[in-house]
Amino acid sequence: MIKTSAQHIASLRDGRNVFINGERVEDVTCHPAFANSVTWLSKLYDYQHDNLELMTTVDPLTGERYNRIWQLPRSHAELKQRRMALEAWTGLSCGFLGRAPDHVASCISGMVMGIERFERYDKVRAQNLLDYYHYARDNDLYLTYVIINPQADRSKSTGEQKDAFLTAGIAAEDESGLTIRGAKMLATGGIMANEVLVTCLQPLKKGEEEQYAVSFAIPMNAPGLKILSRKSYEEHNKSVFQNPLSSRFDENDALLYFDDVKVPWERVFVHRDTEMCMAQFHETPAHVYQNYQAQVRLMVKMRFLAGVAYRTAEMNGIIALPQVREILGQIAAEAAISESFVNGMESKGQQVGEYFVPDRHLLYAAQVIAQQLYPNFIARLRDLAGGGVIMLPSSTQDFANPEMRALIEKTQQSPIANAEQRVKFFNLAWDAIGSEFASRHTQYEMFYSGATFVTKGSSFRTFDWKRSASLLDAFAGQYELQDEI
Repeated sequence: MIKTSAQHIASLRDGRNVFINGERVEDVTCHPAFANSVTWLSKLYDYQHDNLELMTTVDPLTGERYNRIWQLPRSHAELKQRRMALEAWTGLSCGFLGRAPDHVASCISGMVMGIERFERYDKVRAQNLLDYYHYARDNDLYLTYVIINPQADRSKSTGEQKDAFLTAGIAAEDESGLTIRGAKMLATGGIMANEVLVTCLQPLKKGEEEQYAVSFAIPMNAPGLKILSRKSYEEHNKSVFQNPLSSRFDENDALLYFDDVKVPWERVFVHRDTEMCMAQFHETPAHVYQNYQAQVRLMVKMRFLAGVAYRTAEMNGIIALPQVREILGQIAAEAAISESFVNGMESKGQQVGEYFVPDRHLLYAAQVIAQQLYPNFIARLRDLAGGGVIMLPSSTQDFANPEMRALIEKTQQSPIANAEQRVKFFNLAWDAIGSEFASRHTQYEMFYSGATFVTKGSSFRTFDWKRSASLLDAFAGQYELQDEI
């Protein structure tokens, strides 16, 4: 099935329990906090209809087309072809949809590429995962996930919190499945998604596996599932001219509370097993594959922001100044770093069984560098913009007042644009680098892949230290003290 925008919008009218501003939302597709983002997100599905060769591939067994986000590449060429589809989709939002449908699809696909690890654990659970992969793929589902716990008292482990069911865990089980109670985060995009993967990426202590070491997938309208949205940026930024990003690309992160949610056994992939909770990510290509997608998205986003930087300099008439070109040269280099990591991950990729997987260490190296690079990148853009992104008309209504419009046209000057064009651009620039929406994105890019000690730890574990030591030892072996005595 190759879904259309209309079909995706219709699929969200499923009675899901979304709460915002103290109220339950009857229909997320028309609520002022979500409607624009739902409408825009859904257009991704029309884009795949209009670009079938780029965005889809064919199952050789059934002859049915499916989105490449579910593709399991068997060669470098197939991995690159899939990346071109992800890159095109991401380009539609300029990289500002951090949890678009391709992210968790990449996670599930990576688990399937390592299905042998699931089979060694439990053949029934492995078959559940395979069946779910085909179900989600063939129905063109949009998945999100919740894989971390509410922060609460971070000095204590999951099982040591005051409320044993603060974090979602197994409250009961019977012949029909599990009963889950407690909370999980961060369901980015969950309000617009069809289903959610629920599991634990954070380490668990011995004894905690009985309650918390679980992995499953359920629909977003599952009975008892409550979706608590954060503040909606879209709701407070309705004008596309004034807020072109936050008015349409707000993913509305949400906390999920499982109020005794029933999960059928056929949807359970890991059951009371701490080792397998970790293995599903790190002993299969899942963690690499999902975060490779994130680096493709970041590459597109950095490319877009580099364009914002260059246009800012043009708009302010400072493009020829040596010190400005120095800043732009640094920005260009950092955008190239992001792209180089993606290309490197692909070119250094390896066969994992029958599948071709991006290079693991370059992926973790990219995460470490990105956490440092992105906030500095944004700071450079703010330096270039100066007060231009602040001293703007209060709203589009200012243009409707003839007296105010005349003053705007006099004071909003640029060597390359008229007043309306200048205001339009700097509204966009502010929404990308300085608004509340932009601040959320800076925080997201710094922490979505984990705390810095986590990403640096992954880089440490996956680097080829023996190769470096061998080079060192070979050189040091060329000379000895006794040779000079």
